[in-house]
Amino acid sequence: MNDLMRCAHCTHLFRPNPRVKNQRYCGRRACQRARKATWQRDKMKTDPDYQDNQRRCRKQWVEAHPQYWSEYRRTHPPYVLRNRILQKGRDRLRRLAKMDALTPLSPVKPGAYYLVPQGSNLAKMDALTQKIFLIPIAYTDLAKKDSIAFAHSQG
Repeated sequence: MNDLMRCAHCTHLFRPNPRVKNQRYCGRRACQRARKATWQRDKMKTDPDYQDNQRRCRKQWVEAHPQYWSEYRRTHPPYVLRNRILQKGRDRLRRLAKMDALTPLSPVKPGAYYLVPQGSNLAKMDALTQKIFLIPIAYTDLAKKDSIAFAHSQG
């Protein structure tokens, strides 16, 4: 009788316990930890009462151990260095900037402008009215796909 199953975590073959319906994990410690972690993750997604209980327990633990993270950072310099490097990458992705460090992207402000030829002959009144619109960088790909030049290059 071949009633062996593959563990959902380690993929080793195991003989399931006949008293455990729908057993998917073997009895190894790492596999049972993975089973519990999966159950907790699913429970957190679907059960608001469980979420609230976990939140309260976490808050209670943090209040009971206020110096935990500062002590951990002090005794684990590699963790601090790794976190600093990863945080810089996350900041770059979110494009965080100090409020006083922001500079305008373009010195030209949007609006209507009169373009007047510059030269020694100022008797002519050849002023040309132009409206200037600033297009954010995020829209450049959209503008390219929408333009006539893009349509001709693809066709």
